[in-house]
Amino acid sequence: MTGLYYEEFEVGETIEHEKRRTVSESDNQQFCDMTMNQQPLHLDAEFASGTEFGERLVNGLYTMSLAVGLSIPDTTDGTIVANLSYDEVEHPNPVFHGDTIRAQSTVTDKRETSDGEHGVVTMRVEVFKVDGEEETLVCEFERTVLSLKREHAE
Repeated sequence: MTGLYYEEFEVGETIEHEKRRTVSESDNQQFCDMTMNQQPLHLDAEFASGTEFGERLVNGLYTMSLAVGLSIPDTTDGTIVANLSYDEVEHPNPVFHGDTIRAQSTVTDKRETSDGEHGVVTMRVEVFKVDGEEETLVCEFERTVLSLKREHAE
């Protein structure tokens, strides 16, 4: 268990997630298949070549899900009760096959629950595609979790 308990989150703290992932065509295809999203912009190279992007885009929900996964070890691995919400999701730039993705989470709010046994933590997750020294924001969202307090953990 590497996640943080409620008491360990600090408002204003930015957590840089070290794990990165290069998105493959297979990742995108499998995610679209599993979610039954057959949008040709994600799957049809011929169709996508005629769009303003010129090639297939990685499904934005995959990008968001990948960012959550990249953040888990440093934030909520083994210390979460539940994800409560994902809000204010934006995809300002596209992700393509072969792009390498990294994420960071900034704690924006925290409060104890009324029973005093848990805490609610809100983080702003920013997702970047990395190309050498250059990074481009590709997704950002707010993630709110119900977190265990250390004193109440089993």
